[in-house]
Amino acid sequence: MKIDIVTIFPEFFGVLDVSLLGKARQAGIIDVGVHDLRDFTHDRHRTVDDTPYGGGAGMVMRPEPWGEALDAVVTPESVVVFPSPAGERFTQATARELALEPHLVFGCGRYEGIDQRVIDHAGSVARVREISLGDYVLNGGEVAVMAMIEAVGRLVPGVIGNAASLDEESHEGGLLEYPSYTKPAEWRGREVPPVLLSGNHGAIAAWRHEQQLERTRARRPDLLS
Repeated sequence: MKIDIVTIFPEFFGVLDVSLLGKARQAGIIDVGVHDLRDFTHDRHRTVDDTPYGGGAGMVMRPEPWGEALDAVVTPESVVVFPSPAGERFTQATARELALEPHLVFGCGRYEGIDQRVIDHAGSVARVREISLGDYVLNGGEVAVMAMIEAVGRLVPGVIGNAASLDEESHEGGLLEYPSYTKPAEWRGREVPPVLLSGNHGAIAAWRHEQQLERTRARRPDLLS
């Protein structure tokens, strides 16, 4: 998978060099390119924003540098993702869909957002998805993009060593994940549920499923519907 990121804070994505995603990059499983939007400006101040037409608070990101940046990285095979509080909700199903794409381009907006014409133009040359992490507002798109890359990247074949572990995580199958335990069997007066020590794999599977249902009913009943 190839991932390109356009941002005014390229240093933010240095974290992609560590942990499993860093190993995936070293192994050539995921190819990540980070592009500084200011490199596509042509004035000495490297300006990327201006006041909004129609008035209002804040600044809007100008279309010219965005147009040049997207021209440099977008192909007809690309899916261009713009984080936006006005976008569709990001879910595990969204992550699975994006993990199947050969090329993702993430556009990190700032200030009051990106000139709408940029998003409209991108949609004329590639597929575009505006995606929201949730019903709240961040200072910019970088945090949202990092979260999406983490969620999508780990689903790319070869990134997670034991791919079977992905099947039992929260939101796979529509339920939250069951609680996990490890050694020692007793810690500070709290014991591991006896069924997990029984060696009865059928009983363990049934207990874990019941725990998923119980957690989901208590914490996210909306998922059960």
